[in-house]
Parts: sequence; structure tokens; C-alpha cells
Amino acid sequence: MLVRIGRSGKIGVQPGKKPFFVLAPMDDVTDVVFRSVVAECAPPDLFFTEFVNVDGLQSPGRPRLIHKLAIDRKTDHKIIAQIWGKTPENFKKTASELVDMGFDGVDINMGCPEKTVVKNGCCSALINNRELAGEIIRAVQEGVGGRVPVSVKTRLGFNDIDFTWHEYLLGFNLDMLTVHMRTRKEMSDVDAHWDLMPELISRRDSISPQTKIVGNGDVPSREHGVELSAEFGGDGIMIGRGVFKDPFCFADTNVWESKTALERVLLYKSHVEKFARFYTERQKSPQTLKRFCKVYVNGFSNASELRDQVMNCNETSEIIEHLDAFIEDIKKQ
Repeated sequence: MLVRIGRSGKIGVQPGKKPFFVLAPMDDVTDVVFRSVVAECAPPDLFFTEFVNVDGLQSPGRPRLIHKLAIDRKTDHKIIAQIWGKTPENFKKTASELVDMGFDGVDINMGCPEKTVVKNGCCSALINNRELAGEIIRAVQEGVGGRVPVSVKTRLGFNDIDFTWHEYLLGFNLDMLTVHMRTRKEMSDVDAHWDLMPELISRRDSISPQTKIVGNGDVPSREHGVELSAEFGGDGIMIGRGVFKDPFCFADTNVWESKTALERVLLYKSHVEKFARFYTERQKSPQTLKRFCKVYVNGFSNASELRDQVMNCNETSEIIEHLDAFIEDIKKQ
């Protein structure tokens, strides 16, 4: 399967092929370090960065955010930057900068349901502020100047399912539209409404046929994504939380279940070491590594004991010390 994305302004798949797969943007998760881990395990077809606030980037606070846009071209093949905020001019400036930084596309976050973000009028709040949403899309399109694709990630609606929202977005001739198959009100508390994908595709076909439609929500693996696409349609599948249960979730077959405790802990150690090499403490706290612990340290004897030890660490060196001790114990068995 071949995905085409880049300076040509095209995103797509060859006719008749299976869907392309995308790693979802997740704050403090899909940084350059974790993306490199996923790439080494089983890379998706497209990577997304963490979502980054344009108003912060265009302010004195920029140094505290810029690390979110780090790229490693050894692993970050086909990387899209996702941005959010509420000031069109800042979107335009940031979009232009992102092209110069080497990103293969720019995505606008219009779907994050987090309460404080919505209260500030950003992300999924834009579903109820279409005038501003339109200004933001036009600003990003002007900023990239046709040099890379522009896309939007959103939800099925705010309180209720509302296809007029998607029709509005499609009117901007986006290169890609990703829809989390729940409303903002539903958060992740109900099953994703994949049965509504054909409705989205129908509207896409009549308004903006070239726009690629990507579905997101409750997809644990490539295999399941292929099944969803075959049943309901769509060009691409985005996986988010599934990567927390299986860093090999983009593989064609189930690899993770066959991994031994030693292999899992060694992969976590590699993640921690990459983090230590890339970040200074000032840029990103080692505390964020704890949220990844259960990804790797799970499904084997004494896993809970090792997780407890890691959770009490404050430095990467401490985490590595505990992991090394566990590794040595396994090797002695």
C-alpha cells in the first residue's frame, strides 16, 4: 500500500488498496521520542505530532513549546503537525513556519473535548463557532500557500451528531478530514459510531471528492481498522489509545502478545534512554515517562511490582536503574 503526501499537496492511496493508517496526535504522548519507538516497532503510514498551541508559539512562551515540533527524519517519514488555538493570524504565521521546518502537512485540531480548552473557545468549541473556524482554515491555507496539505480533525458534532458541520468543513476543499466518531458530549463514554461513516463519505463525494476521510475511535489494531474500513468505508484509519495497549498496533499481525517480559522491559528502557538523550529536564519532565509504564510493563509476572517502583522515580536515571535490575533478574533465571 502506498500513501502519497508531501509538497505536491496530495494525500491518498492507490485505488482499490486497503486504508492508510495514522498515529493520532496526543498531548505529551506522540512526541519525537515515542514516535521513534512506534516507528521501530511497526510504523503507521502517517505520523501526527502532539497538538501545539499557535497562540503560545507566537508569544514569549514559544521556547517552552517548540520541542513539541521536533522531527527525527530517520523515523518521522510523512509527519503532520497538528495545531490549535483561536487567533487566525497566529495560525497563518505558524502554518508558514511549519512548512519551512519541513513538515509534510498541517492539521487543525477542531475536536479536542477537554473542558478548559473548550471553555476557552478552542478545538471542539469551534463546532459552535463556524465563522471563526472558517477564518482559521483560510488562515492556515494562506500560510502554507499550497506547499503542503491542510487537514482538520474533528468530531461528529458538539452535543448532537451534526453533518452540516462536516459539510461546512468540506466546503474548504480540505486535503483530509479526520472524524472522531463520537460527539464532544459523548467524550469516549460510548462506542464510536462507525456506522455513520457512510453518511460522511456521501457528503464528501458530493462536496469535495478529493478530500480523504479518516475515521478515529475504538480501533485497537491494524486488523480491526481494515475490518472497519471494509464494512463502513473511508480512506484512512487513525489509532490513538490503541497504541497504549500495543506499541505494535500498526503491524499486520499480533506481535505484542508474543513478546516476553524481557523484550517488553528492554523496549521501555530504550524509550527512557531516548527520552534522556533528547530532552533536558527543563524542556520536559521525566514524570511524563510514567504514563508509558503500563504500555510496556504489563502482562507478565511481577509487572505490578516493577510499575510501583517506576512510579516512585523522579529521574530517568532512577527508572533505568530499576529496569536494569529487573532485566538482570530475568537473565539469571
